[in-house]
This record gives sequence, C-alpha cells and structure tokens, in this order.
Amino acid sequence: MASTTISSRDVNGTAVYSPTGDHLGQIDHLMIDKKSGTVAYAVLGFGGFLGLGEGHHPVPWQKLRYDTERNGFITDLTKDQLEGAPARTDGWQDNRDWATTFYGYYGVAPYWI
Repeated sequence: MASTTISSRDVNGTAVYSPTGDHLGQIDHLMIDKKSGTVAYAVLGFGGFLGLGEGHHPVPWQKLRYDTERNGFITDLTKDQLEGAPARTDGWQDNRDWATTFYGYYGVAPYWI
C-alpha cells in the first residue's frame, strides 16, 4: 500500500503545474496553523532566474492535488490568477482579514472555518 503521508522536506521544491500542464513554479515552504496542525497554505515560488527575482505567493492547500505521474502538484490556478492575487501585507501570516480576502479570491473557504 502506498503511503498517504509525506514529509514537509519532500514537499519543499516540488513542482506545481497549471491545468494545461504548464510549470508554474515550485513549493517554497508550507505554512501550518500552530493550534490545529492544519496546512494553511503552500507558498509557491515562481518566476525569476536562478532564484533571483523569484516571486512568492501563498496558495490555499486545498487548491493543490498531488499527481503521482508528474511527481508534482496540479492546481486549477493559472499564472495570471497567481500574479493577480491580493498583495501580501505586513504580518500577512497572522492576519485573518487578509487571509479571508486571499481565500475568497481563490474561491476557497478559509481553513479555520
């Protein structure tokens, strides 16, 4: 039986693909809610060259599905949607108002609801 769990160190660096198979970037790191242990979102690194100028955008964990054939995550999000996402504010990691807007932008219920 295949494992249903994965180590966070194996998630970091994993490729993320659009619905059409375009490579969007890779998982830079995960943000985990300390109280519930729930993965709040993955921070996607994309763009730039050799790590320079790379953008980082949080993506709701619910928007990622692991694809064993690609050995990466598939999302229904496009590059344009990622680039048009709400700008992060100071303290965005702990700002529920910002997170509510962010989750709404992606059409996903916030993880804490």
